[in-house]
Amino acid sequence: MCKQCDCQSDQGCGCTEGHCNCGCGCECGGHSGHGFERRYPTKAEQIAELEAYLSELKTEVQAVEEHLADLRR
Repeated sequence: MCKQCDCQSDQGCGCTEGHCNCGCGCECGGHSGHGFERRYPTKAEQIAELEAYLSELKTEVQAVEEHLADLRR
């Protein structure tokens, strides 16, 4: 487990001030207010964001279909 960010990594995290070697993407350097900061989302973050967006779109489609059904009555 990462001692700085509690990322639950089981890879023997070697976190020190501003560095994380566990491969978890936990951004331990961000805790000190300086150091490496990611600018781009990870693939997993992109997938999660797109899945959430898809869910919202499906909900909207359902609402539009229901509204059309009501208008056709």
